[in-house]
Amino acid sequence: MINIKEKIIDYFNSGIKGIKDFKIGIEHEKFLFNNEDNKRVDYLKIKEMFSALLEFGWNPILENKNVIGLNKGGKNITLEPGNQIELSGDKLNHIHEACAESYDYLFELKQVTKKLNISIVSAGFDPISKLNEIPNNPKQRYKIMTKDMPLGGELSLDMMYRTCGTQLNIDYNSEKDFEKKFKVINSIVPISIALFANSSIVEKKKSGYLSYRSKVWQNTSRGGLPKIFLENLNFEKYADFVLNFPILFIKDKEQYLSGHKYKFLDFMNGKIDEINNRIPNENDLSTHLSTIFTENRLKKYIELRSMDTCGWDCLCAGPAFYVGILYENLEEVYELISKWEKDKIINAYLEAPQKGFNTQLMGKDLLYWASTLLNLSRKGLEKRDILNKSGKNETLFLNHLQKVIDNKTTNADHMISKFSKNEDLTELYDK
Repeated sequence: MINIKEKIIDYFNSGIKGIKDFKIGIEHEKFLFNNEDNKRVDYLKIKEMFSALLEFGWNPILENKNVIGLNKGGKNITLEPGNQIELSGDKLNHIHEACAESYDYLFELKQVTKKLNISIVSAGFDPISKLNEIPNNPKQRYKIMTKDMPLGGELSLDMMYRTCGTQLNIDYNSEKDFEKKFKVINSIVPISIALFANSSIVEKKKSGYLSYRSKVWQNTSRGGLPKIFLENLNFEKYADFVLNFPILFIKDKEQYLSGHKYKFLDFMNGKIDEINNRIPNENDLSTHLSTIFTENRLKKYIELRSMDTCGWDCLCAGPAFYVGILYENLEEVYELISKWEKDKIINAYLEAPQKGFNTQLMGKDLLYWASTLLNLSRKGLEKRDILNKSGKNETLFLNHLQKVIDNKTTNADHMISKFSKNEDLTELYDK
């Protein structure tokens, strides 16, 4: 039972791992479109696709007899509200393994999508569809989310139905290690937004943003970058944050109930009549933690969530960038960001979706900071020196980001340039 704050702190403590046991987990979402009409795929097409993927050893995940995902070993394919699909990868040792996992998945996906006449779009925001054109699916929790989320953020439904991101999950070896990593990743969110911007086209027009996805997430219920995240936040302070955070939904006897009237503290104090005042268990805590939609968050590991989805050519760049910083060069980066002022970070965070590298932070633009951090990441990956079969270390995955910085041109800029020439929708599809 999770009936006192200390049980939440214990939950976070149970995530502590030895440095030798550190893992990497990558999650990335993709949009799927029917080729014949440039419309997002519906649930019937998803069922066909999932059925075809069974040939590759995937197993169905069911809810009320509806297939809502697939599982294979430590990997899952999950179904997002607008039928975006997400690969939640296995816990792996290094970027070479993680990248190989993603390419295996791409191979399988391409066989199936080709057969079903589906195209994949790797962008942070749906570049084509209007919100009311997007089909939903029978996953129970999304009904509650669709109803309750707009109450706390005007672009919440856009977040659910029209965004795709890349997420990295990393470990910590002590509470102090968590504090430092969490402060670093939250401080550099503006740089992450600018560097990984890939959502400039919205409803077949230039949006005026480089990362419209980030703009949407800033206006999403339960999202954003709380100022407290820029402080030295230990497990107890994060537990206080969690306790006082509203509940999105409660799973009770296979049913999902709205929790928007309650905070998790009410749940712990047995004050929710609709579930006979029962006390939450560890599964309830896990559900609550996974419905806090901040730029980064804590479970039994740290989730980094501020990157737009990237094409297959640069999918591993973001995870490599962060692993170099956080697993091998944390102290140097922590010292760097410790001099930054919270208000200036928040201001840069709010401006970065539109201004990108031209956003100012502490008297320098984000291009300067991106270049500085990329060099620190490279230094970290060189120190790790984990080699692939060709004898190359993980720094090879930073080449895409080096080009972005050298040319001052992000994926979002490329998208604008390609699409502007003839406004051909096929330019938006993965090749």
